Amino acid sequence: MTRRELHHALAVTPPGVEELAAVELRALGVRVRRAFRGGVEFSASDRELYAANMWCRTVTRVLVRVARFVAPGFADLERELAAVPWERWVPPGGAPRVRVSSTASRLYHTDAVAERVATAAGTGAGPGPLVVVRLVHDRVMVSVDSSGAPLHQRGWHLQRGAAPLRETLAAATVLASGWRPGAPLVDPCCGSGTIPVEAALMAAGRPPGAGRRFGFEDWPSFAPGTWAAVRAAPPPVPAGNGAPVCGSDRDPAAVAAARANAARAGVSEEVMFSVAAVTEAAPVADASGWLVTNPPYGKRAATGDVRRLYAQLGAVARERFQGWTVALLVADAGAARAAGLPFTERVRTVNGGIPAHVLVAPVRSSHGPHRHRRREGDRGAAH
Repeated sequence: MTRRELHHALAVTPPGVEELAAVELRALGVRVRRAFRGGVEFSASDRELYAANMWCRTVTRVLVRVARFVAPGFADLERELAAVPWERWVPPGGAPRVRVSSTASRLYHTDAVAERVATAAGTGAGPGPLVVVRLVHDRVMVSVDSSGAPLHQRGWHLQRGAAPLRETLAAATVLASGWRPGAPLVDPCCGSGTIPVEAALMAAGRPPGAGRRFGFEDWPSFAPGTWAAVRAAPPPVPAGNGAPVCGSDRDPAAVAAARANAARAGVSEEVMFSVAAVTEAAPVADASGWLVTNPPYGKRAATGDVRRLYAQLGAVARERFQGWTVALLVADAGAARAAGLPFTERVRTVNGGIPAHVLVAPVRSSHGPHRHRRREGDRGAAH
């Protein structure tokens, strides 16, 4: 593929996570065109496209732009769709799944548009890729999904708690905290282990979805040799030096699920889990590190419990984690002030339909004694 034949691709991200995704893409050597809320546009060769799916931890899916045109009517739409080289992406006998959105366009009947796309792309009975069509002011953009199942479906997170945290958002929280492989990391509300497992994968230099299949593997234009080279290449970010990654939760069932998830992810040796309340959290190494967690909020805890939990986290941090960095993924940034730490917002996003913030603060000094008392607010929810 020559330089002029590079894919025009879009990395779809959780809102607010675009800049983190852009950093990941640049580490792969791709040319980032622009970032906007919910996505990052970039240019990529086949090799770089495959690598983006394999290595990007904060991306939901990667779309390839295959056509862009103006279509005020169905005749225009059908003519332009007929010119798209569908044989590159739809296998013989395959039928794509089509997703259409229309804004301020004369072609507003999305089902009728989807029917035309399906007819042009393939009307077989076999499986086909997801085709995403977006119409805005009669301008049509047609994209083919290269990921298959959403990229947060890593293949290892089979045991989830009552309020699971998506792997992409867990990875974004870790990256936004400033943590890098080689430094200790502690999650005292680990639930089913999403944050520690994602950090352990980074520390081990393992791709987030090492055991899963990607949509591009079913394309007629798929290049197996290029894919083999991508899989054999070293990680874009160097692995760590064995510094501990730890998670704890007062719920034994959540900790059991976390251990099972870590085993499926292949990082049982890189992450340690224990049953403990928030008030029992302690550093796991002499070196300073990061305390990164997603405390329970929303329907998982009453407002008073959440503020009490933040206060406990802050007290524990000041007493035992001086010199460390604390990063919290929270729904209520105001309530998080109960921790008494100088938080800076690094990411504003959405978690399960609830507004969420990644807040990061250094722990400089202690502010009084810490009382070792168990409270209902200590209980980490299963993420």
